[in-house]
Amino acid sequence: MATKKTEPIPDESAQAVLTYEQARDELVSIVGRLESGDETLADSMALFTRGEELAKICQQYLIDAKQMVEQAQTVTD
Repeated sequence: MATKKTEPIPDESAQAVLTYEQARDELVSIVGRLESGDETLADSMALFTRGEELAKICQQYLIDAKQMVEQAQTVTD
């Protein structure tokens, strides 16, 4: 019986500060792994948790960017 070799689940402490692009790319990778259905339940839960963390990071970047644009528009008005 062959054992399934899976990629390790990313450890959020490995990269304390992610750029928006890094967080987005990792999130896309996690979504693909979850959609494949090949992960164990435990791995799926860990991936889901990490995905939630990454989504929050991305959301905060987008909120910050929106505020910067709004501030720039206020200055030019």
